[in-house]
Amino acid sequence: MSKRDTQRPTRRGTARGKLLEAAVDVIRTKGYTATTVDDLCAAAGVTKGAFFHHFDSKEHLAVEAAGHWSTTTSALFAAADYHLLATPKQRVLGYIDLRASLIDGPPETFTCLVGTMTQETFATHDAIRDACADSIFDHAATLEADLDAALTETARVDGIDAAGLARHAQAVLQGSFVLAKAANDSSIVTESLAHLRRYLDHVLV
Repeated sequence: MSKRDTQRPTRRGTARGKLLEAAVDVIRTKGYTATTVDDLCAAAGVTKGAFFHHFDSKEHLAVEAAGHWSTTTSALFAAADYHLLATPKQRVLGYIDLRASLIDGPPETFTCLVGTMTQETFATHDAIRDACADSIFDHAATLEADLDAALTETARVDGIDAAGLARHAQAVLQGSFVLAKAANDSSIVTESLAHLRRYLDHVLV
């Protein structure tokens, strides 16, 4: 499986599926506000009639796209080899290594759809913000069991807990995506993940 395969779920044959996939690509490239219904229809190869048959509005599509993103990326991570590693610490570090391996190409090919939409819509489109929050925090929660099993006693005494550390990992990812866009430099993400990996190696046993 190529890096591009891991970054793009298989395109569905239905108009609805094509529009959801188009939303992933176009919004990551142009942003939510700049993306028009016409842009989405052109990218999906469907008519505006097909668009409004499946979605009431661009906002409705964005909410559904957040769920689609969650479903497809969750499947990718659930099937990843790091789950087969022997210890909780190895599995957490394996997750970080997988994230680093997916950083390739321009930012729109590896950055997060729901992170992108959150930055634009958090104060203006509650439904989109909430769908994005569900996606981000639900993904963070998948790390909690291994983090909790691997935290050193010193880390626990210092107030580090698994849920907070899982959220911190996502904060590093989302923040580094913003910096990579600002600098048009994907190496910022791999650098940030390397720092995160060293920190986790220190607080996990």
